[in-house]
Amino acid sequence: MKTEKNILIAFILNLAFSIFELIGGALTNSVAIISDAIHDIGDAISIGISYFLEKKSKKKPDETYTFGYARYSVIGSVITTLILLFGSAMVIYNAANRIFNPVEINYNGMIIFAVIGTVVNFGAAYFTKDGDSLNQKAVNLHMLEDVLGWVVVLIGAVVMRFTDISIIDPIMSIAVALFIFINAIKNLKRAVDLFLEKTPHGISVEEIKEHVSEIEGVIDVHHIHIWSMDGNNNYASMHIVTDADARKVKAEIREELKEHGIGHVTLEFESSEEDCHEEHCHVEYEASAGHHHHHHH
Repeated sequence: MKTEKNILIAFILNLAFSIFELIGGALTNSVAIISDAIHDIGDAISIGISYFLEKKSKKKPDETYTFGYARYSVIGSVITTLILLFGSAMVIYNAANRIFNPVEINYNGMIIFAVIGTVVNFGAAYFTKDGDSLNQKAVNLHMLEDVLGWVVVLIGAVVMRFTDISIIDPIMSIAVALFIFINAIKNLKRAVDLFLEKTPHGISVEEIKEHVSEIEGVIDVHHIHIWSMDGNNNYASMHIVTDADARKVKAEIREELKEHGIGHVTLEFESSEEDCHEEHCHVEYEASAGHHHHHHH
């Protein structure tokens, strides 16, 4: 439940802070601070969504969601990421505008706000740092960006205070926005991979086939499917051809797959004289539809 509590703390900190920030941006006339505020409000909203989805994703599997609710956490990550992408684009647009129409900036006020911003966001990043769900990684990414953004604003404010080059302000906010944009795209790709049932990161089907085939009594392995619900829990199903004691082989296979990070396995056993038409032509599932499989339990 730690994850949820952390997300909630992050949410409250962020929301309160972004309101404070908007006021600060307006008072100091700094686009870096205002654009950061827009980004922060987006963050707060998406963290709110993440909170509910993370809560939902913890529910146990039931008849409606036989695989459980873990993917809800991934959806949380997608929504958060999309909001971020939109926010970054807005920031870049506003900042570009500012480069061409510079305004007076209250540097001292900006420095004070940046110091407070750095401290508060460091606290929030610290709270969310040890999550393992993709959703929480997205939330933590937000927090880290916020800290980074504020440190950049702080340095920029100090430089501007002494040089009076006000163009530094919009340039900084563009730099931060680009950094956020690139990371968000990476995050989105990971989430989409999960929905496309791509073989989970760091798992090789070839290697698994090899290792399982080496287990004593296993004649052949085919129909290997490996997927993940949320990037942490990996599932696999496969057909095993064996004439040995199924129970013993089964235990060994499960043990082997656990070492590969696969916790949920469904195995189908076939004996060697069973003629599995599907063995080499994976496409022609229909070929074996009429074929009678006898199971050993």
